[in-house]
Amino acid sequence: QVTLAQSGGGSVQAGGSLRLSCAASGYMPNTYCMGWFRQAVGKEREGVATIDSDGRTRYADSVKGRFTISQDKAKSTMYLEIKSLEPEDTGVYYCAAEPWALTEYCLNESKLDYWGQGTQVTVSS
Repeated sequence: QVTLAQSGGGSVQAGGSLRLSCAASGYMPNTYCMGWFRQAVGKEREGVATIDSDGRTRYADSVKGRFTISQDKAKSTMYLEIKSLEPEDTGVYYCAAEPWALTEYCLNESKLDYWGQGTQVTVSS
């Protein structure tokens, strides 16, 4: 069983930056993938970025160059650095994890078993 606890988020002006954190507890094997997803009001949840235990990453085209996913294995924590925030980035951000899987697996949110509680990001123009 894995528990994910999110922190970070908040309200910022366009052009600003944020860092989201996702701390994992419980049993996570040496092979895993984790990812960030977001959902805007009235829209479906979409994948933003994924990372796996080997450090391989994937990004949605819409966030490349502005979002950076990373992890600190010693702290069992994944991060999402967001720069040059745009109003279109507004939404609830979720982290997710899947043991025994690599980054490509985490691109399919329907397959992921463990989710964080979500955190609101609001970007004003």
